[in-house]
Amino acid sequence: MLPHRKLPIIFVTNDDGIHAPGLKKLTAIMREYGHVVVVAPDKPQSGTGHSITMNTPLRLDKIASEEGYDAYSCNGTPVDCVKLGFKIVLKGHPDILVSGINHGSNASVNIIYSGTMAAVLEGSMSNVPSIGFSFNNFSHDSDLAVCDITIRNIVKDVLENGIPEGVCLNVNIPDVQESKLKGIKVCRQAGGTWQEDFDERIDPGGRKYFWLKGLFVKIGHGPDTDVWALENNYVSVVPVHFDLTAEKVIPVLKKRLGNVE
Repeated sequence: MLPHRKLPIIFVTNDDGIHAPGLKKLTAIMREYGHVVVVAPDKPQSGTGHSITMNTPLRLDKIASEEGYDAYSCNGTPVDCVKLGFKIVLKGHPDILVSGINHGSNASVNIIYSGTMAAVLEGSMSNVPSIGFSFNNFSHDSDLAVCDITIRNIVKDVLENGIPEGVCLNVNIPDVQESKLKGIKVCRQAGGTWQEDFDERIDPGGRKYFWLKGLFVKIGHGPDTDVWALENNYVSVVPVHFDLTAEKVIPVLKKRLGNVE
C-alpha cells in the first residue's frame, strides 16, 4: 500500500537482478528517506542497454510488502521494470528513481551498454530525477560500505534540489576504504573503447558457439573525466541527457548539405 504524498516515493531498480547485494544495500539506504518501491529483473540483465521486451509476455511478481516498502520482480529488462513500475505498480511517477548499486564500473563508454543507466535514462525521460550508482568492483562479494556516504549525500541533495529536466546522474564509486575516498568530482564522460574478440568453442552436439571477451582501452582520460576520478579515488558524477544530437555538427552539415530554410 503506497502512502500519501507526505513521504517521497523512491523507485529502486537495477540490472544485476532482484537478489543482487548491491540492490539490497541501495534499498536499505533508501528506506531512510521515504517509501521504497522496488521493481527489478528476476535474473541478471547486465549489458542489455536500453532494450525493451516486445515478443514475450511480461510478468510482475510481488515478493515483499511491509510498512514503507514494496518489492516486485519482473522477467524483463531494467527499462521494462521502469515502464511497468510507473504504469502498473505506481500508476504515476515517483519522486526519485535510483538504480544500482551496480557491481562494476559504468564510467566512460560503458554507459552505452549499461542496463543500470538505461533505467536511469528511462526515468529522466519521464522527468523523474534519476540517479545510477555503480561500484568499481565486479564481485558480488565485495564490501559496499564505502558507497553509503556517497549515496546518502547525493540522494539527499537531489530530493531537496532536484535535477534539471532531461538530465540524470551517472555516479561511479571507487573501490577504496572510506578513509581513502577523496570526495566527489563532477566531471565529463571519458573517451574509451572495447577491443573485443570471441572465444570459439564446440558444444556436445558438435556445433560452434561463441563467448564475447574484450579489453577496455582508455582514450582521452584527463583530470576532468570519470575514469581519472575513479583512478584517483574520487567519486565521479557525470550529468547525462538522452538527447543525442551532436549540436556542434549542425552548422557544419548545413553548409555541406546545402540546407534550405
